[in-house]
Amino acid sequence: MKAGKDKVIAIHYTLTVDGEKVESSHDRDEQLWVLLGHGQLIPGLEKALEGHEAGEDLQVEVAAAEGYGERQEGQIQRMSKKYFPQANRLKPGMVTVLQLKEGGQRAVTVHKVGMSAIDVDLNHPMAGKALHFNVNIGEVRDATADELKHGHAHAPGAEAH
Repeated sequence: MKAGKDKVIAIHYTLTVDGEKVESSHDRDEQLWVLLGHGQLIPGLEKALEGHEAGEDLQVEVAAAEGYGERQEGQIQRMSKKYFPQANRLKPGMVTVLQLKEGGQRAVTVHKVGMSAIDVDLNHPMAGKALHFNVNIGEVRDATADELKHGHAHAPGAEAH
């Protein structure tokens, strides 16, 4: 079966940026389960997986525009320390996660730490960077009706909701 929209795919991956390992599913010893066509992966990686089958190994280069976007100037924003759970531990250059009012999260980079406020760069930490993925496709299957309804994959043994 080939990977494509409304298919569930299980992958092991290693992401490197500028030759340095950023993250790997092998570190957690768990495959990543994804429902394709539902915005769970960056566009460039999702496109590269389409049409491939279980057992395949891929080397995928994703340009910034198809990954986390190009860096945008003027994205520094000053925010009260109260929005950061561990504000006193943050230092310039560190990446932290903000909880958004409308739900969800956003990764930001600390630019400057003041007495009562923290300046953060709202660009994603990997914006403007080419991403290299080593991917092994472990499984490709049709999504269940529940997965399509929920908009995400359910790994084997995962609690239904």
